[in-house]
Amino acid sequence: MLISMPRRRIAAVLASAVLGLALLTGCGDDVSCGLDQCTVTIQRETNASVEVLGVEAKFVSADENTVTLDIAGEKIALTKGQQAVDVGGLMVTLTSVTPEAVQVEVSR
Repeated sequence: MLISMPRRRIAAVLASAVLGLALLTGCGDDVSCGLDQCTVTIQRETNASVEVLGVEAKFVSADENTVTLDIAGEKIALTKGQQAVDVGGLMVTLTSVTPEAVQVEVSR
């Protein structure tokens, strides 16, 4: 059975919308998402964590320039200005460190 060109386009648009919604699910108050990238704010307190793109990110420790996070069960150290680190298929970059919170960008 052949599908006409306009129906293919509609199907492609709908599939893209569903994929976009799937990526946005799990984004809470501490997570701001676009189609393929999220900005995550994690409070600097014991056991603070957020879920982003289906993966849990937990705060471990931080100083002025370096943050250690547990992402998907893997501990990583991020430094301000460092290129993105690949963790479980996600690219993670440290964007800011304050006394209250750390902010990272996570993308697919």
